[in-house]
Amino acid sequence: MDAPISEQPPNAARLLPWAGTEGRPCYVIGDGHGKVSREADKVEALQLGMAYELLDHADDMVADDTSTTVQLRHVAAALTYSLRDVHRVARSRGLRLGIPDDFEPGHPSGPGLVRLRP
Repeated sequence: MDAPISEQPPNAARLLPWAGTEGRPCYVIGDGHGKVSREADKVEALQLGMAYELLDHADDMVADDTSTTVQLRHVAAALTYSLRDVHRVARSRGLRLGIPDDFEPGHPSGPGLVRLRP
């Protein structure tokens, strides 16, 4: 039986849904109720909503026999970008639930959880 999942301690860093300078991941430290955390929640909701709409658009394009190679490449690029955002949101939420993260530091969505000293 798996161990129960526990939430992150208040002194752990949250992976934010946007990148910083040079594409580096951004983190916020705190209990998850501050202004930055609330803004991150809004951005995550927006990213997930846009991904859902993009999936509908991609389904339509794939089903349309008149879609050109350029159009399909464009939607594939948009899906890749969106999937990277969704993956970052999933990692951030998983980390906050205490799910271990094994991604390497050079991964496009950034390194995993950073534990801070109490």
